[in-house]
Amino acid sequence: MRDFRVVDVFTSIHLQGNPVAVVMGADGLSAEDMQKIASWTNLSETTFHLQPTNPMADYRLRIFTPVCELPFAGHPTLGSAHALIEAGLIKPQSNAVVQECESGLIPIAIEGQGPARLLHLCLPQARFTELSESDLDALRGVLRAAPKTTMRPAIVDVGPRWLVIELDDADAVLALKPDPAALSAFEQGLNLVGVTVFGHHPDGQSSYEVRSFAPSSGMYEDPVCGSGNGAVGAYLLRSGVLQDGSAYQATQGQCLGRDGRIFIRVSEGRVHVGGQAVTTVLGRLRLPTGADV
Repeated sequence: MRDFRVVDVFTSIHLQGNPVAVVMGADGLSAEDMQKIASWTNLSETTFHLQPTNPMADYRLRIFTPVCELPFAGHPTLGSAHALIEAGLIKPQSNAVVQECESGLIPIAIEGQGPARLLHLCLPQARFTELSESDLDALRGVLRAAPKTTMRPAIVDVGPRWLVIELDDADAVLALKPDPAALSAFEQGLNLVGVTVFGHHPDGQSSYEVRSFAPSSGMYEDPVCGSGNGAVGAYLLRSGVLQDGSAYQATQGQCLGRDGRIFIRVSEGRVHVGGQAVTTVLGRLRLPTGADV
């Protein structure tokens, strides 16, 4: 048996964020075992805590959706760091820890203690691909909505490849109803993990409303998505909307009954994604004998 936690991320209130399942001490499990567990939990991501191979890292993490492994993801990174700190398996040095994953080393800054703890990860350096005219035309039909004309949609690769699209405002984001089958096929055609849309909030409670769709990855809509929000931040930085020292808060999850709060800031040309986390499930995972090594 292995220690197992479910952590609600981008919230300090139980059942209001995005849950990630964290399996601790997962050394000895095969990739097939991990995928089977992730398919069983059926959360947007399940993570597996391993001993690091890089001496600069405090721990290593493998991240799985119900159908595939990801090189990096935001809310699993923050939720896993929260769980490992809470369990005493890693000890922050100078208010920071370093995660090793397929995308490389991910520094995580830690502010505060207990329920008020805020974690910020440094997003992998983004890579951008412009969307062709034909793909842009297809996108309009898939979304059943038109992107805002001031900034062209772009593929933003931060480990996961997100297509980032700005809509007219937050209301347009909340009203969006993409075709699931068409969206899945569109994502697969462009080798995307999903599509993230955002729109400006006029009420001042947050800067942007965000939604992240990923049906091709086994999750029609991710409740609150760290890498999707990070991709939006990178997109805004590249577009000149953000500069070094910029910071804003985004909200996500309203359409799924959640109230996620994501904090984006830019420091030394890098995008940092932050949020709170709270453990909702604490227990042990019983595995078949062959996998329980």
